[in-house]
Amino acid sequence: MEPQNLTTVQTAKDLGLLPEEFERIKEILGRTPNFTELSIFSVMWSEHCSYKNSITWLKKLPKDGPRMLAKAGEENAGLVDLGDGIGCAFKIESHNHPSALEPYQGAATGVGGINRDIFTMGARPIAQLNSLRFGDLKNDRTKWLIKGVVKGIGDYGNAFGIPTVGGELFFDECFQVNPLVNAFSAGIVKAGETVSATSYGVGNPVYIVGSSTGKDGIHGAAFASKNITEDSVNDLPAVQVGDPFQEKLLLEASLEVIKTGAVIGMQDMGAAGIICSNSEMSAKGEHGMIIDLDKVPTRQENMQPFEILLSESQERMLIVVEKGREKEVQAVFDKWDLNCVQIGEVTDTKRLVYYRHGEMVADVPADDLVLGGGAPVYQREYREPAYFAENKKFKIEQVAEPEDLKAVADHLISHPNIASKRWVTDQYDSMVGTSTVTTNQPSDAAVVAVKGTDKAIVLTLDCNSRYVYADPEIGCEIAVAEAARNITCAGGEPVAITNCLNFGNPYVPEVYWQFVGAIKGMTLACEKFQTPVTGGNVSFYNQSSDEGPVFPTPTIGMLGVMDDLSTLTRSDFRNEGDLIYLIGESKNDIASSQYLASFHKISASPAPYFDLEKEYALHQVIKQLIKEKLLVSAHDVSDGGLYIALLESAMPNELGFAIESDAEIRKDAFLFGEAQGRVVVSIKPENQEALVELMATSETEFSFLGTVTSGSLQVDDTDFGSIKEASSVYDNVLHDILGD
Repeated sequence: MEPQNLTTVQTAKDLGLLPEEFERIKEILGRTPNFTELSIFSVMWSEHCSYKNSITWLKKLPKDGPRMLAKAGEENAGLVDLGDGIGCAFKIESHNHPSALEPYQGAATGVGGINRDIFTMGARPIAQLNSLRFGDLKNDRTKWLIKGVVKGIGDYGNAFGIPTVGGELFFDECFQVNPLVNAFSAGIVKAGETVSATSYGVGNPVYIVGSSTGKDGIHGAAFASKNITEDSVNDLPAVQVGDPFQEKLLLEASLEVIKTGAVIGMQDMGAAGIICSNSEMSAKGEHGMIIDLDKVPTRQENMQPFEILLSESQERMLIVVEKGREKEVQAVFDKWDLNCVQIGEVTDTKRLVYYRHGEMVADVPADDLVLGGGAPVYQREYREPAYFAENKKFKIEQVAEPEDLKAVADHLISHPNIASKRWVTDQYDSMVGTSTVTTNQPSDAAVVAVKGTDKAIVLTLDCNSRYVYADPEIGCEIAVAEAARNITCAGGEPVAITNCLNFGNPYVPEVYWQFVGAIKGMTLACEKFQTPVTGGNVSFYNQSSDEGPVFPTPTIGMLGVMDDLSTLTRSDFRNEGDLIYLIGESKNDIASSQYLASFHKISASPAPYFDLEKEYALHQVIKQLIKEKLLVSAHDVSDGGLYIALLESAMPNELGFAIESDAEIRKDAFLFGEAQGRVVVSIKPENQEALVELMATSETEFSFLGTVTSGSLQVDDTDFGSIKEASSVYDNVLHDILGD
């Protein structure tokens, strides 16, 4: 290797490495690294790839469950047993930093990357969801961001041919500089047709398949591991460019080549590109690789070794093939008109050795690059922020109850956080694949049929960032509980979660305190609901020098199973005269509600009321009511409170409601508070006795609210207008701001 390429501590700093990390690299290599080698360590030891600032706490999350086929960290995605020889692979990942700079490609390649994680395992993706957060919607930059992100997700997902079946959208000024774009995918695989991200067998050929390698996305993993600044626009090469049609070909070719039985291991090229796939597969299989970079198909001439190794160009995979079966593999990729080029072979050295123009350009140990091997692990300091104690001082008595409650209702209906997300969902194809059951049947979670069976998977993404900011531990417990509540209300059984942990700079003790609190809350709730964590991703550095950190946002992607589609439960009222009940307890609580935040403009309050034991008991009662076929509809009470839940159930069929409030609860808290552990159900009048009898045997509180009406909205003796008026506003808020 050429000595003039040797690096200094300043080179290391420029690549995002700490001085002590540079010294550790010199110890590992027994010499000073050259630039290519240091670049390798800089991406593999970035937070995005190594989880060096988070792994200590991530290990505390529950990972075991009766249905787990692949646990967190074992494969590209979690794998859960659906029964009858069928598995479901699912995962969520962030593409926040790329989307902040180039929203269209940033979001599109996020969709592409998460789907590759699924089909790399041999599973065919059948459903996508996304969780999006932006700043002030009246701001021109926010409008540019949301239009680009939504179009990027829609164009890529629609062209790729996988339905987008659900998600969430939230606005707050803390996301002004740093939007959050989290993409989720789930796929189905038969037992025995999975493939692992591993490499072994001396002499087995190593292939790169799919697209050619370009300069897009170089240092993307490192870029995702630092704060957004005014200079970040100069990092645009760190944003990848996607091609959904190429990915569709790669999907079909990958699933076909797995069925040949000739594939030892397969991994997609996402963050850190070739080097990440080489090192993770080699470390897992306890082998090494020798790679000739001259053989990598490139889009640009004269690419440097580090550029080829670190490029995050999309639609590429690394596969290790059983020696002697090369022709079978080549034939599959030729059929789909994709690159399939041998770039190296497996060795028994546990080292990764790279050549360019006949010269060795890097020689690094695979184990020392990866999580669980030699990658650094840090215990970060954390400290309770001053605002937390201030939040706890909040008292509902400090807030005057408005005289005009209809004005509050009108305010909430027209708020972008509450109003219809139709402007977004209209741009997504939810019908492609014809398996989405809930496209025309409103439900609290997306239900997607598993073809050839009576089963369905039930999917939801949930996290109220405001709650987590108010109290990270309770807020994250609520995120898990709400996800489980949505799946339960839809008629499913919660099974497992994946998470996308979006936080600010981990070196700021108050930010890291939020992260630790969220992990503690997630652990408690997942243990209670028996929903192990199958994996996900950590996105730190969602912070700018001017705006500070975003709200802590541990997005929960939950998978549920519906063994029989006949248990599907809708969220919409369907018959005038049906009776409306509230299952769960009303509380004198408006803490952290949308009502408190935007109507009263009060931001300092604790998380809303939440009791994990009572929440769990509520879910069991709802399951029993569904099993006994007593419910016409079930809809959880969440953002906007009881009134918005009732309105959302009434609007699909242009029905209304007439309800009585609880005299012991402040009316604003009763209607607009967001105390947890509540579900609105409707039943046929003839089932009233059976419901009351069943509820009497449980310890969960319940109360009669009123009846479904023909279209008027009535609370006590107050007329809240008509469903048509409310729907007209609710449906068009985003359209009015963003246009058609």
